[in-house]
Amino acid sequence: MVCIAVLSAVVLSGRPAGADEPPGKQHPPNRLAAETSPYLLQHARNPVDWYPWGDEAFAKAKAENKPIFLSVGYSSCHWCHVMERESFEDVEIAKYLNEHFVCIKVDREERPDVDAIYMQAVQLLTQRGGWPMSVFMTTDAKPFYGGSYFPARDGDREGAPGFLSLIQAIQTAWERDHDQILASGDQMTDALQKQMDLASVLPAAEPSLGLVARVGQRLAEEYDAEHGGFGFVENQPNRPKFPEPANLFYLLHRATDESLDEPVRDQALAMLTRTLDKMAAGGIQDHLGGGFHRYSVDRFWQIPHFEKMLYDNGQLASVYARAFTLTGNPEYRWIVEDLLAWSSREMLSPEGGFYSAIDADSEGEEGAFYRWTKDDLKAFAADPNYARFAATYHLDGEPNFEGEYFVPQTDEPLATIAEPLKTDAAALRETLAPLRSTMLAARGKRTAPITDTKILTSWNGLMIRGYADAGRLLEQPEYVEVAKRAATFVLKSLRQPDGTLFRTYSAGQAKLNGYVDDYAFFVDGLIAIHQATGEPQWLDAARTLTDIQIAQFWDEQRDGFFFTSQDHQSLIARAKDPVDSAIPSGNTVSAENLLYLGEHIEAPTSYHDYAQRTIANVAGLLKRSPTSAPRAAVSMAKILAETKP
Repeated sequence: MVCIAVLSAVVLSGRPAGADEPPGKQHPPNRLAAETSPYLLQHARNPVDWYPWGDEAFAKAKAENKPIFLSVGYSSCHWCHVMERESFEDVEIAKYLNEHFVCIKVDREERPDVDAIYMQAVQLLTQRGGWPMSVFMTTDAKPFYGGSYFPARDGDREGAPGFLSLIQAIQTAWERDHDQILASGDQMTDALQKQMDLASVLPAAEPSLGLVARVGQRLAEEYDAEHGGFGFVENQPNRPKFPEPANLFYLLHRATDESLDEPVRDQALAMLTRTLDKMAAGGIQDHLGGGFHRYSVDRFWQIPHFEKMLYDNGQLASVYARAFTLTGNPEYRWIVEDLLAWSSREMLSPEGGFYSAIDADSEGEEGAFYRWTKDDLKAFAADPNYARFAATYHLDGEPNFEGEYFVPQTDEPLATIAEPLKTDAAALRETLAPLRSTMLAARGKRTAPITDTKILTSWNGLMIRGYADAGRLLEQPEYVEVAKRAATFVLKSLRQPDGTLFRTYSAGQAKLNGYVDDYAFFVDGLIAIHQATGEPQWLDAARTLTDIQIAQFWDEQRDGFFFTSQDHQSLIARAKDPVDSAIPSGNTVSAENLLYLGEHIEAPTSYHDYAQRTIANVAGLLKRSPTSAPRAAVSMAKILAETKP
């Protein structure tokens, strides 16, 4: 890109003297003080003159001919906190930003449309992405430079340019090479629009069982047979590893598909159970409080990145509940029970909806709430079961986190640990339960990480599915009642007068148009309640919202669902997102919903036809990148099975 060359030619300045300010000074509130997002409110007293995304910010940029600095993050993001402390609370940096830029702060969980567009731009520019995302744009929102985290000043972190030097260089380039920057923004926007129009870059493909099978073949190639999970690199043991629920849903389907040969089903079951066992044994599961952290920073699931997210825990509740019915393994049942106990205790709002996330940091340090020192553990040494507890959870050897802390983990399932002790998993769990409760209570007296209390429609749909599946499959009706209460809250508090959905609810206020994920995931949750209860009102609500989704999001020219609705704010690109990542694709979940509605509702609308067209729209992606949409492959298999002569 032109602008990269322009910026590289600018001499980056070092840190001027006298830039410090006494710590802890409170600054007057900026425009974010009127927002409801907990993440935006965290920045409401930064000295940076932040604007929320909206017309006011862009009008100011145009009127004053200033470049726009866009910062995107989320409340539980560790490096977002670091950059705030280092740069956005720095008076010198804030003064320079305020004088030369219009600064916009976005919560990526509230505005996934903005996040997706500009993350794609950053990846095109740098071949990598991440949060906090830092993007520099022209006055009409065209990106010309970007990255993720930047330290405050040159030399603060080896090999990384300082943020102050960077914004000074960009300002110099904006004034000196203005036409080149505008041209760079045009070039980037053109490339971005082409990249996000997947239909123009994907190969043509017809749905087939071969495409479905290729997903399993590729997963087998990426599978870590020793430690479970996917996408590891043998010589890079510290490469992060994620749960990837979409892969697990695919394996559940393959393991139970009677049309497949037994060796294929057995392979899928082996990959599934090894992954579930290793995840549950590792530090990525909170063995004291229940639930899973977002990912492991290593191949072995040992050391988590400590934030806890609603979206993956909702999916994992479904996965482990289904795995329990498939295998009869009681440990899977206990994992679900512990996960739902945690979410009911810490994530459930008084109104019945679920909060979004719990931070990784507390007291300024990542994981401080969850880790233990040797001195911490001495408080429990007198317990008669401590030796067994410490041996089980690896608290009796050398520290396993940063050389001085312990993160409880077992390495193997309880059944494996119990065998040489001449007992079974249930008895061992019962023996360890009192001390587990004691340590959890002691942990609860610490300074807790911040909870992001905004309630997102889409993520609530995923957790509603988790509770409803658990209630149905574990025969625990109280879980279904929690799901019904959450769904009732969304239907009451997150719907607009015309029946369309809001995206987010916080501080008693619902706002922002819903995205396709909000419709797809919440409808999936409603369907899960219908599966669990047979009560018709949940199916009726699912049908009504699906009809709205089709009217608002369907692409009449190329099929499939756009991410944003027809009446959504205009952005520089309008995308469809068929990729199942940590959060599944709204398109692939919609296909599952449409198939279910087609089976259970007699209606003039052909839900089954919409499902077929949605999946056909994803076939090219499965051909090019088989593991990009595993849940689409499941729907494809169901559709092909129904049409098989």
